[in-house]
Amino acid sequence: MKLGAQLLLLQVAIVLTTVVGTGVTAVWLQEQHLRDAYQDRMIAVAQSVAGLPVITEAFDDADPSATIQPVAEVIRRASDVTYVVVANDLGIRYSHPNPDRIGEKVSTDPAIPLSGEIYVGTQTGTLGESWRVKVPIFADDDEVMGQVSVGILETELRADFLGGLSGLLAALVVAAVIGVVGSAWIGRVIRRRIYGLEPDEIRAMLETREAMLHGIREGLVAVDDEGRIVLMNDAAARLFDIPDPAAVLGSEVDTVLDRELARFIASGEDKETPVLSGERVLLVHSDRVRVEGREVGSIAILRDRTELETMLRDLEGAQGLAEGLRAQSHEFSNKLHVVSGLLELGHVDAAIAFIERVGSGGALSPLDEHAGIADVETAALVLAKRSSAQELGLTLELDPESHLDAPDGEVPRTDLLTVVGNLLDNAIEAGVLGGRIILSIRDDLEPDVVVVRVDDDGPGIPVERRDAIFEPDVSDKSPTSGKARRGIGLTIVKRVAERLGGAATVETSPAGGARFTVRLPWAPAPHPASVVTAGRRP
Repeated sequence: MKLGAQLLLLQVAIVLTTVVGTGVTAVWLQEQHLRDAYQDRMIAVAQSVAGLPVITEAFDDADPSATIQPVAEVIRRASDVTYVVVANDLGIRYSHPNPDRIGEKVSTDPAIPLSGEIYVGTQTGTLGESWRVKVPIFADDDEVMGQVSVGILETELRADFLGGLSGLLAALVVAAVIGVVGSAWIGRVIRRRIYGLEPDEIRAMLETREAMLHGIREGLVAVDDEGRIVLMNDAAARLFDIPDPAAVLGSEVDTVLDRELARFIASGEDKETPVLSGERVLLVHSDRVRVEGREVGSIAILRDRTELETMLRDLEGAQGLAEGLRAQSHEFSNKLHVVSGLLELGHVDAAIAFIERVGSGGALSPLDEHAGIADVETAALVLAKRSSAQELGLTLELDPESHLDAPDGEVPRTDLLTVVGNLLDNAIEAGVLGGRIILSIRDDLEPDVVVVRVDDDGPGIPVERRDAIFEPDVSDKSPTSGKARRGIGLTIVKRVAERLGGAATVETSPAGGARFTVRLPWAPAPHPASVVTAGRRP
């Protein structure tokens, strides 16, 4: 059976059950009300007759019925009852609607009223089955001298009841019709709300949706028009380090995600853009969601670009190394030409002196043995950055007081490499031809703390911008080929430092430019989303 038919039948059954139950109750209450009303009337009539002096005084007459019968008939017709029967203590009638019954003994037991009590009930008499009341008639000495019986035939009572029942039944029928029509309308509304789908189709769609959402590797986040999260799959929860994605459903997107990412998703911009979330670089594609031509929210597809950024950094290092080798080859070729020329001119001593003077030089010359950097990975990074700086006409120097021990066992230096790489890239791009960059790395100032400091003699950072430069997308450099965004490198540096419990600051350098200082409390465990060198200083 289709859902529409099921809904209609169920609602009709509920409506009819309610209407029938209400109708039966109403009929029973109406009958009780009618009987109670007749009972009160009959008791009042019987007591008024029993208390009339003309009635009680007539009991002493030679022919009591001559006085009592006319009075009883007048009262009977005025009170709209079937009969008013007055009898003495022997049960002999003094009045009756049928005069031929006067003088006969009553047909029902008079014991209760003659005992001084009031009787109410249904009995069958000479006129048929009737609903009746019997009250005693007291003499002056409070002795029971007779009884008054007032009643109405059950047939008349039922006719009166059925006459008033037609309106109630009509109301019940109208209510049932309205209920059935309303049920059909509600069923159609529900069908429209669920787009005419059947339960099996809805179940299949939900199962497919769950399998798709939790099976794909891309993160999905959906936000309604009020900025609340209505959908987040497992991949997105992993990207945001959220243990239970169901726990954030209904939350404001600004309270769950980074401000920049939340703004981008809520805006529904359809351009694919890299966005920084924590220390991750996410490639986000957002779009508005439309249902039947009406916008109901936004949905975003998220791809983790952190690993790609790491590979790009490695590739950039390899390219820098290749450029350094090319420069060294070119420089070495020039030196060979000088030596060859000197030898051809016969200046052997000059050639030997030239070789001694430049023999240790080269773009990739090793760090000084007293530099204090015992960590091979950090030393290799500094050498590569020195080569890049030299290609741009800059000098990268290592502070002679630098000190960094080799890692103990398998302790990773990922966060340190991220910070050093981004700070040096920032300084190299900010430098001017012939400029100087000084790097200091020290782990001997505080226990379990590494302090990285980079000085340059570039243009520096204005005081009013020193807080803003650590925010995403704050950069005044023009985009370069292969770099879609600027201004996220220093943001990553600051977030890495804050995650480890440290800080990143900027001030004026004694060299004339900017001094960046990063304090890194040494953490034994790496963060999975680190090692990202991206963006530059404004």
